[in-house]
Amino acid sequence: MAKVIISCAVTGAIHTPSMSDHLPITPQEIAEQSIAAAEAGAAILHLHARDPNDGRPTPDPAVFMQFLPVIKQSTDAVINITTGGGLGMSLDERLAAPLQASPEMCSLNMGSMNFNIAPSAARVKKWKYEWEKPYLENTTNYIFRNTFQDIEQVVERLGKGHGTRFEFECYDVGHLYNLAHMLDRKIVEPPLFTQTIFGILGGIGAEPRNLMFMKETADRLFGKDYVWSVLAAGRNQMPFTTMAGMLGGNVRVGLEDSLWIGKGQPAKSNAEQVAKIRRILEELSLEIATPAEAREMLALKGGDRVKF
Repeated sequence: MAKVIISCAVTGAIHTPSMSDHLPITPQEIAEQSIAAAEAGAAILHLHARDPNDGRPTPDPAVFMQFLPVIKQSTDAVINITTGGGLGMSLDERLAAPLQASPEMCSLNMGSMNFNIAPSAARVKKWKYEWEKPYLENTTNYIFRNTFQDIEQVVERLGKGHGTRFEFECYDVGHLYNLAHMLDRKIVEPPLFTQTIFGILGGIGAEPRNLMFMKETADRLFGKDYVWSVLAAGRNQMPFTTMAGMLGGNVRVGLEDSLWIGKGQPAKSNAEQVAKIRRILEELSLEIATPAEAREMLALKGGDRVKF
């Protein structure tokens, strides 16, 4: 079996500061947690930015540039910048930082979808900032836009323009078929790093049979042209990533995807989650991929060709 790539999604744009005191907000916190996650075994670091004043997700390239060089100077991990951004951002806003940074890898969402994180607001007893509660509650009426034209534009501007490759985020089975359509039209090229995502309200549910169905579908559509990875939201993070490892897949953890390390136990850092899944995988006699091995598996351009 191939070595397992561990990705770590460090802060994201879903959770808000009131949900966890350990969620990295400032550029310094994002850099520190990213470096620690890499040291714990993450070969890929998936990064969003936040306004350091109130933790609100921001697409501002200037904020990204406060932590990207620091991380690059301190670790060899692959830096993967979001193109999903945060709720309500335009595509141009979502692409602003990646186009400036020219990273080895970016996330690319493979379809428009309802993306409802409103139920999480009910679990917060005290809010740190005024923006948080409406940000979450308004997602009952939110469509996360990723049209075919949007997807093609991202591939054209980032992929062909900068040599950036993608983590194709597939929240439902239809997203796999969207990716297959792009492959058939030669808009994207293998190997396809395909991140199958479970447990987001609006996407496919976190049930083991769904994980198997998504893998079987991807196997049928892509054959040897893809590299499979799995993430699951919240309490499903560790069970689903463990299953993925056992089935020959790669894994993603991080505070973007879950704020927990165990039942009723908040995670104190991204590195804690990376260390846990690494320990589980190694107990199963699986080997963890280094950043260099991940670059080779995913045909990345190399850290010496980025612009930060």
